[in-house]
Amino acid sequence: MRHGKKINHLGRTAQHRQALLSNMASSLILSKRITTTLAKAKALKKYVEPLLTRSKDDSTHSRRLVFSYLQNKESVDQLFTDVAVKIANRPGGYTRIIRVGTRLGDNAEMCIMELVDYNTIYGNKTNTTAAKNKTRRSKKSASTASVVDSTTDIISTEEQSKSE
Repeated sequence: MRHGKKINHLGRTAQHRQALLSNMASSLILSKRITTTLAKAKALKKYVEPLLTRSKDDSTHSRRLVFSYLQNKESVDQLFTDVAVKIANRPGGYTRIIRVGTRLGDNAEMCIMELVDYNTIYGNKTNTTAAKNKTRRSKKSASTASVVDSTTDIISTEEQSKSE
């Protein structure tokens, strides 16, 4: 029985698992988005969220603690300079896991893990469509207006070609 054993071992030894999570966390910080299996992403989320919280306080002590986990100077530097500025006002939930289906070879559940403030998949598209839907015009009049505009454009281009 596994009473109270909450860590997912991911089929690896402790040192291999530590190296895997460290490398994945560095890749996530440097590239802002990685594609991995769902189990690894869930384990990485528990690993990297405390590091992101620690990066809000830019002190020598917190930098050394984060470096002890990541073992990569470039990722620590980028975490404290770029990422910490973006997540400064966020109280938690710095990462997002988006499921993308299964892998072809072994049918493993795949996902995209990204930093929430660096998203491009869920952009501001919802805000622009909401602004477009707030107009009070009917759809019928809007479609006829676009037809009228397109016909005037065609007529004006024909007139220009005749004058030349």
